[in-house]
Amino acid sequence: MEYWLQLWYGLEHLPHLRAWLTAGWVVYLLGLGGWIVLQKREPAATLSWLISLAALPYIGFLIYYVLGPQRIVRHRARRQRHYARLPREDTGSGDESAELRTLALTTTGLPPSTACEVRLLVDGGHKYPALLAAIAQAREHIHLEYYIYNPDRTGGALLEALVERARAGVKVRLLVDAMGSKLANRRYFAPLLEAGGELAWFHPTRLWLPWRRPWLNLRTHRKLVVIDGKIGFLGGINITDEEDERLREDAYRDLHLQIKGDVVHALQDVFVEDWAYATERSDFIGDVVRTMPPKQPGPIRAQLLISGPDSRWEAIHRMHVSAIYTASRRVWLSTPYFVPGEAAMMALTSAALGGLDVRLLVPKMSDSRLVTWCVRSFYDDLLAAGVKVYEYGPRMLHSKALLVDDALAIIGSANFDNRSFRLNFESSLLLEDAGMAAELAQLIEREFASAPRVRADRPRPLLSARLPEALARLLAPLL
Repeated sequence: MEYWLQLWYGLEHLPHLRAWLTAGWVVYLLGLGGWIVLQKREPAATLSWLISLAALPYIGFLIYYVLGPQRIVRHRARRQRHYARLPREDTGSGDESAELRTLALTTTGLPPSTACEVRLLVDGGHKYPALLAAIAQAREHIHLEYYIYNPDRTGGALLEALVERARAGVKVRLLVDAMGSKLANRRYFAPLLEAGGELAWFHPTRLWLPWRRPWLNLRTHRKLVVIDGKIGFLGGINITDEEDERLREDAYRDLHLQIKGDVVHALQDVFVEDWAYATERSDFIGDVVRTMPPKQPGPIRAQLLISGPDSRWEAIHRMHVSAIYTASRRVWLSTPYFVPGEAAMMALTSAALGGLDVRLLVPKMSDSRLVTWCVRSFYDDLLAAGVKVYEYGPRMLHSKALLVDDALAIIGSANFDNRSFRLNFESSLLLEDAGMAAELAQLIEREFASAPRVRADRPRPLLSARLPEALARLLAPLL
C-alpha cells in the first residue's frame, strides 16, 4: 500500500500532468470516434458506442477492437464468381411471393429451390432421435455445424454416433463455434479424430496474435447438418441437455427442421463455405461434389436464407421485413429475443394498424434479464398499434419462426434482434407451402394457449419495470 501511495504522490507532482492527460483523452476520442464513425452504421448505434466508450479512456479502444461492429471479407470474390454462374431460374412471376424469391436470390446468392419432404421437429425430444437415426444411415459424409456443442449426455450420444460412422469409413466433418462450444475442447473430441473424423473451430480466440482481431463478437449461430447431400437439418436447437425435455423439465422450447430434396444442395454449399473459411482449406470440395446426388425437384417451394457480417445486405432481416409487408391476413412471430430495428418495428406496427392479425410470442423470462427488460420496452408501441403480445412460460421459449398468411413461413436460427440480423452467421429456411404453414400455425396456436396475453393496463411499478425497461432500451442498438 505504501508503494502505491508513493507512486500516486509522484504522479500528482509530475509537471503538466493534467494537460497531458487531457490531451491524451482528446486524441483518444478523436481516434476512436473517427474509427466508429467510419463504420457508417445507424446514427443511434454510432452515438451509443461513442457515448459509452468516451467514459472509458484508452480501455474503450480495446473494447471496441474486440467487441465492436466488424466487417470481414470472407470468400467474397468466390461468392461473386459463384453468383455469376448461377442459373437465372424462374422465380414465379405473377404471384405475390415472386419478389421475395428474387430478393433472397440477390442478397444471398442462393437460388430458389424445392424440397420433397419437410418435417417440423419440436423440442430436442424429437430432433435428437431424428438426427441420430439419419446419421446411422450415412454412407458418404456427415457435415455438422453448431453454435453450442456441450460435453453432456446429448453431446456424448451424438459423438458416439459420429465416431461409429467415422470408423465405418464415412467422412465426418464437425464445425463448432469456439465461443458457444467453449465447454468442450479438442481432448473431448479426440475419439472422433482418432476414428478419422475432422474437427474445426469457428473464430477461435488467439490472444497470442494481437495483430489478428479476435472476432469475439462474430459467431456462427447456425445449427445445420447435411448427410450424404440428401438429408438436411437446420433450426434453433443446439447440442445440449438444456434443450432436451426428456432430461430436464426446464429445457428450452424450440423448433427444428428435417428436410429432403434439392434445397439440401444449398445447405451443403453453406457448410462447405464455412468449413473452407474456418480451416483455410478447399481441397475437399471436389470430393463433396462427387458424392452429391442429382437434383430432383419436389412439391414444396423452399429457399435457404443466410446472413452474416461478411455481407452488407442483412438478407434474413430484409426477408422478415419484406415478408411482413406482403401479408394480407396475419403475421405471427415467435422469437426468444425481440430487439427490432426501426424497419422491423415499422413493418409490424404498420401491419397491425392496417387491420391484420399480428401476434408476437416471446418468453416470459429469457436467459438474460437485461434482454427481457429491453424486449418489454417495446410493448407499449406494439400494443398501441394493435399487436397482440404473448409471454410464454415457464420454460424458456427458443423457437424462431415467422408465419405470414396461410402459405409462407420462415424458420431457422435467427433471432429477431440486431445481433442475429447483423453480427451472427445465421441460416433460415423460407417455405412456401400451405401444409407446412398450417402445421406451424397449429403449433403456435398451442403456444398462445399456454402464454398469457400482455395487457396495456398491466401493473408497471417505476423501480421494477418502467425504469429498468427504459434504461435497457438505451442499449438496444448494442444487443
